[in-house]
Amino acid sequence: MLRIENLTKSFGCREVLKDLNLEIQDGSIFGLVGINGAGKSTLLRLIAGVYEADGGHILFQDEDVSLDPAVRRQIAFVSDEQYYPIGSTIRSVKLLYQTMYDFNEAVYQKYLALFHLDENAGIVNLSKGNKRRVALLFAFCIHPRLLLLDEAYDGLEPLARLTVKKALAELIEEDHAIVIISSHNLKELEDICDSFGILEDGRMMQYGDLLASKSVINKYQAAFAKPMTKADFAGFDLLHFSSEGRVCQMVIKGEREQVMAKLEEMNPLVLDVLQVNFEELFIYEMESRGDAHE
Repeated sequence: MLRIENLTKSFGCREVLKDLNLEIQDGSIFGLVGINGAGKSTLLRLIAGVYEADGGHILFQDEDVSLDPAVRRQIAFVSDEQYYPIGSTIRSVKLLYQTMYDFNEAVYQKYLALFHLDENAGIVNLSKGNKRRVALLFAFCIHPRLLLLDEAYDGLEPLARLTVKKALAELIEEDHAIVIISSHNLKELEDICDSFGILEDGRMMQYGDLLASKSVINKYQAAFAKPMTKADFAGFDLLHFSSEGRVCQMVIKGEREQVMAKLEEMNPLVLDVLQVNFEELFIYEMESRGDAHE
């Protein structure tokens, strides 16, 4: 399990993470989302040990990642920007990984072929997508127990993305690992993630099981005998409201059966319900936070 307790991090006068708390269970693929500047990359770098926290603790399997080198060897981090020493080839980076990690040669050969990479190629001359493939190649070769992916699919074409998704599924099945993926493409995260967290203003605004969270946020469309306003739905946990004539569209948080029963008491002429997707869940949660801050 990954457990983060009261984590804080500042750069100069700017506080990026503020008393952040989070728990992720083994065998989970966790989607980390938030607007630009929310602190997603900073959080991943802190977990990986690239940055040092100003306060709080990051515990993996009950060990502090900042204190135990053996724990850090179980963590792989694929940054949103790849940096390699000048003159590096895939083969030379492989030698470095072999000295630092429990390196799996069979996995290396497998993904070298699947990603269509030449191990003698100079990395600096590779395209953005191929540099991403190189980083993923080495991440998979060490069989990490904790894999951190910042914009995991950036620069990858659909076939390569499918290969990465299959690799992540194998990592979860074989090693019961934890994968944290930060991405702006919420539709792709929805395809593979079972849990999620929304980072806002340096804090984890909401996190938990993705399916369970989606099940309690639904879109409702209702037609009434007379025009209705947002104020008429004050008794609901309303995340979004719009209306056109006598037809109202609402996003309401709550158990579907209870919400439906309550709406039926308002005698709608027509009432339909739809479940939201991950992207809509994020948008409506952010909209509702915006209302709360006004």
